[in-house]
Amino acid sequence: MRGDPRGRHPSLLRMSELVPHAEGLWAVAVPHRFLGLHLGTRMTVIRLPAGGLWLHSVVAVDDLLAKEIQAKGPIEHIVMPNLYHHLYVTDAIQRWPSARVHAPAAMRRKRPEVRIDAELSERPDPEWGGVLTPVHIDGSVLDETVFVHRPTRTLVCADLVENFDSSPHLPTRLYLSAAGIRGRVGFSRFFRPAYRDRRATRRSLERLLALDFDRIVLTHGRVLEQGGPAAVREAYGWLKPAATTGG
Repeated sequence: MRGDPRGRHPSLLRMSELVPHAEGLWAVAVPHRFLGLHLGTRMTVIRLPAGGLWLHSVVAVDDLLAKEIQAKGPIEHIVMPNLYHHLYVTDAIQRWPSARVHAPAAMRRKRPEVRIDAELSERPDPEWGGVLTPVHIDGSVLDETVFVHRPTRTLVCADLVENFDSSPHLPTRLYLSAAGIRGRVGFSRFFRPAYRDRRATRRSLERLLALDFDRIVLTHGRVLEQGGPAAVREAYGWLKPAATTGG
């Protein structure tokens, strides 16, 4: 991590190093503020069998970080996993114009100026080398596709779950407590209305939980190195059948 002459807390600093979590799988965490909250974000980097790299939820990339990433292999795929993780994709495409860009179909309407080469679905891209299994989380306005990297038994996701111990920033700490996600893997109670068809979401989670994974590399909070399936089940324990057509 770069030093900071103003003495800011490490959670507010830019990390410029890839952290290895398994063979051929790295992540880089950077500060990110949402509505004034210090929630951070994370990009996941996976080396595919042919040697190319797959980037999930790209963050702001400077020359130093780009050099670190490119040392692992050529950047071949850039993935926008849902409709809300796209802030830095334009810069990433400009830096790596030959990369294949993947996104939800609805991103074409949300970001018409962004080049999209492939729409995400539950059919894996043949160029991924058969190592990534996509699962679309139905019934949510997030329109998120999560991925299980089979060789490392790792679930890679954006907003499916978060994992915060706490925060040095008081407003963020208060938010995490009120949202029910301080000190545990979960999904903020304030954003539960994003799941409008609970039956469809439950079916998606069943498909996901039928896959073999243990680790969760997520974008907000700490990476969970083990116990992933149990954590997802607990995080969505609130997602019970409702007495409505949609639930």
